[in-house]
Amino acid sequence: MSHEEHDGGLTDEKGTVVLMATATTDRDLTLVADFVNTLDVQSGSDGLRSAEALRGWLVERGLLATAHPVTEAGLGRALALREAIRGIAERNNPGAEVPRDEDPVETLNRIATEARMVLAFDPGGGAHLTSSDEGVDGSLGRILGAVFVSMADGRWERFKACARHACRWVYYDRSRNRSRTWCSMDECGNREKARAFRERRKAGR
Repeated sequence: MSHEEHDGGLTDEKGTVVLMATATTDRDLTLVADFVNTLDVQSGSDGLRSAEALRGWLVERGLLATAHPVTEAGLGRALALREAIRGIAERNNPGAEVPRDEDPVETLNRIATEARMVLAFDPGGGAHLTSSDEGVDGSLGRILGAVFVSMADGRWERFKACARHACRWVYYDRSRNRSRTWCSMDECGNREKARAFRERRKAGR
């Protein structure tokens, strides 16, 4: 799945508005969504299929200097972070099937420690969470920092993973009562409703 700008917001190829890019912090969450959605669970397409692919992705977004290499170990940490963020986004969706044998929080804490996260103040009176590492761990730390900011300002609970387990695409729930369950009603929503209908018919036999 790919994203494109539309009417002041970010949409994926389903036409789903993932985020409204109205402020710097919104762009930060857009970065988080792009990172997690480098893996299309449904198709198996992975934009971070190698250490070099990860390096290119980070460099393109200004998260890593071109001179810094990315090792296989660094790739492993990035993939672990990606799925940990997807895991906590699933917890924001009451309709999602959250795996019981996985602990994304433990992974997030470990990677935050490896990234040497620090609180940095700026002359304008603001502050942000960032990483003191300049390599790939620092890049992952800046993604974690964006997650932290959205948690602090209350937007994180709208950041969800699709309840359809075969999809798990992350999106921003802009519904008034925060009740959106699927990334796309036309695709995942209708498929899940049809599946539930077939199961009810089968159970009634």
